[in-house]
Amino acid sequence: DIPRLRQSLPLQLDSVTNRIIEHIAVLWLQGSAIVAAFEIESTTSIYSGLLRMSDLLAMQPNLNIPLFIVAPDERNAKVVEEINRPTFARRDPPLHSVCRFIRFSTLRKQLPTLLDMSPYLKPEVLDRLSEACDSEID
Repeated sequence: DIPRLRQSLPLQLDSVTNRIIEHIAVLWLQGSAIVAAFEIESTTSIYSGLLRMSDLLAMQPNLNIPLFIVAPDERNAKVVEEINRPTFARRDPPLHSVCRFIRFSTLRKQLPTLLDMSPYLKPEVLDRLSEACDSEID
């Protein structure tokens, strides 16, 4: 029921990367190019979603796309805690610098507007809906 939902993924990447992206919840595509990636973590482990994002960047280090964890509001602290673990924070660049948090409540509130504008949207619009995940802890 989702307009322009694709049933198959572009296969221009290597087989390991293709296996990784097959497990990412949502990919925003323009043609065959991935322009953003989203992990939806309502009940599952935040860590596993972040690990898939980190694996994608490890396999495609020149991939420069925004990444998002979408989760219930009450999981915000857990997202920030997990994304700032050394395994993600010591990456180059740190995962928290390329992955942001979108609250379910914000998404629900903005969804009607986003659907109306969907043919014209660019991933940058999500910067206004999302929150940084960096922490003061080193």
